[in-house]
Amino acid sequence: MIPILRRVGVALALATLVANAAAQPAANSAPGKAANGAATDADFLAAKAAFDRQDAGRLAALIPRLAGHLLEPYVDYWSLNLRLAGAVPVPHADFRRYAERWPDAPLVDRLRVEWLKAAGKRADWSAFALEYPPAAGEDTELACFGIQYRRQRDGDAALGAARPLYLTDRATPDACEPLFAALIAKGELTTADRVARFRLAVEAGNLRTAQAIGEDLPGPERIPAADLRAVDRNPLHALDLGAFRWRQPGGRAVALYALERAARTDAATAHAAWIKHRVQLPEADRKYGNARVAFHGARQLEPRANGWFREASGADLNEAVAAWRVRAALRAESWADVAAAIDAMPAAQAQDPAWRYWKARSLAAAGRTDEAGTWYAALASEHHFYGVLAAEALGKGVERFTALPAAPRPVADSALAAFGAQPGVRRTVKLAELNLRPESQREWVHVVRGMDDERLLLAATYAQRVGLYDRAINTAERTSGQHDFALRYLTPYREQFGAAAREQDLDRSLLFGLARQESRFIADIVSSAGASGLMQLMPATARWVAKQLNEPAFQPAKIADPALNTRFGAFYFRYWLDRLDGKPALAAAAYNAGPGRAQAWRGTTPIEGAVWVETIPFNETRDYVKKVLANTMYYAQLLGEPYVPLTARLATIAPRNGGAVASARAD
Repeated sequence: MIPILRRVGVALALATLVANAAAQPAANSAPGKAANGAATDADFLAAKAAFDRQDAGRLAALIPRLAGHLLEPYVDYWSLNLRLAGAVPVPHADFRRYAERWPDAPLVDRLRVEWLKAAGKRADWSAFALEYPPAAGEDTELACFGIQYRRQRDGDAALGAARPLYLTDRATPDACEPLFAALIAKGELTTADRVARFRLAVEAGNLRTAQAIGEDLPGPERIPAADLRAVDRNPLHALDLGAFRWRQPGGRAVALYALERAARTDAATAHAAWIKHRVQLPEADRKYGNARVAFHGARQLEPRANGWFREASGADLNEAVAAWRVRAALRAESWADVAAAIDAMPAAQAQDPAWRYWKARSLAAAGRTDEAGTWYAALASEHHFYGVLAAEALGKGVERFTALPAAPRPVADSALAAFGAQPGVRRTVKLAELNLRPESQREWVHVVRGMDDERLLLAATYAQRVGLYDRAINTAERTSGQHDFALRYLTPYREQFGAAAREQDLDRSLLFGLARQESRFIADIVSSAGASGLMQLMPATARWVAKQLNEPAFQPAKIADPALNTRFGAFYFRYWLDRLDGKPALAAAAYNAGPGRAQAWRGTTPIEGAVWVETIPFNETRDYVKKVLANTMYYAQLLGEPYVPLTARLATIAPRNGGAVASARAD
């Protein structure tokens, strides 16, 4: 295995290198290089620190010392990027020199976009035309500059492309505003469009954007920001009081705003206030309000939400609301409503594996077993949570896993060596060594884009050999016809996971399934929230576990050590598994979102495990639990463990017992 620095201590050592290099005068380094004259990693990290501080002078002083460094494309990019932010335009020739010198670097695409935006801000359309459109796609800001460019070239016919960009729930870049103003002036963005965007912003909780849109509406449609702020002081009181300008569109918009804000916190109480006043709204607004309160009720697991959705029959539902319309019906065990809600979805949304599976279940519940079998069969060959459930519904769960395709033929060492010699691959590895993970990941994505299955598996094998386990897994998952499940479900640190599993009487497959989802087996990874290591332990959780295990010598600096991290993570999972009825789905939800939430998401009556998972209110946790359990199924097969059906692992979730789960400090 190519040695790679994978420990938290490395970051501290590199930080010291940066500080030392940054403290040296530029003149010391004609000099400034290693004894053999090579540019050092310390110089590179010092240059990155200068760029992060926007210190162009310090960066310029370091550039000569980094000539020939493997990561020199980054240094050149930082220099040009700082120039783009300055008052003097960067000549097109300078961008072209960069692109021609580093043609395989992913930074070329980023720099092209930044250069185009700089030209767009200057309205230098002759320069803009030299690089537009970019091959790698464009964000909203660049798209608007592109429309501005085409408008000055082709006239107002180009404006139509801006209309879809307007209908968003968030603030838009300044580059878009003159286009939207022109569309409004021409009547091509109607008042109804502007009200629709107001609603999108309110639904997303982007209240400043909503206020700006509402204030700008004409005549009786205007929604004064002062009225919205008054509602925000106590939305439920405002809704219950009902003192709105019901005869004016702007007043009705404020009423619906109050409903949205109140229902987001307490849908049941909001519904009681809403039904007193909703008769004063036109039918379309009334159905919209019914759908919004039902949506929030469903997400709050309100048992009456399915009935509330029936009151919204005929309303236009966006994808999020349509999904929760199904979930409310599942929670109510109303299979007819499940089927109707899925049938009402847009075709693309209905093709999601979740809705295909629940469509099959609704058909089976209606006694249409042959049709259900056709849907199950189509899903059963797919490698995800619903594929496993579909195979088990057909009675082919064991068969599905024993029939997993054999691993492809071994990759030749010469092919691996040739792959590893590519500049982009070498940069990926070097950036990982320097703990610059986002940059390393972007390099890797650039390397593997457009590869066929054989090349993807070669790349995944190389990543596994050098310890880039996250890239190995993610790359192996991209294959479409040729699969290697040993790469998709890697098992590094077997000794540590095995010891932790034995100590806590857990299946290794479950621990591997958790770690695969938590960290992709990057031992020194630290999340934005501060969770560390293979099992992503928060510092407070680690201290609590150390106390439970009577480990007074525990030191927080060792939290990422694989043996300690897996041991503590296994204890924490086992602790909550024992207190949550031994149900892996509940314990996985507790591990991700906290045991208090996992307990609160139970129903008032027993719920089928698959329905409980589908109706977890947090998108991240819902996806997490599904993937942990699906991972566990694949690991059980690869590790030779007995087959335990996914339906058995999901089991039935008992109702809340009325009391809170015993709380640990880590909750």
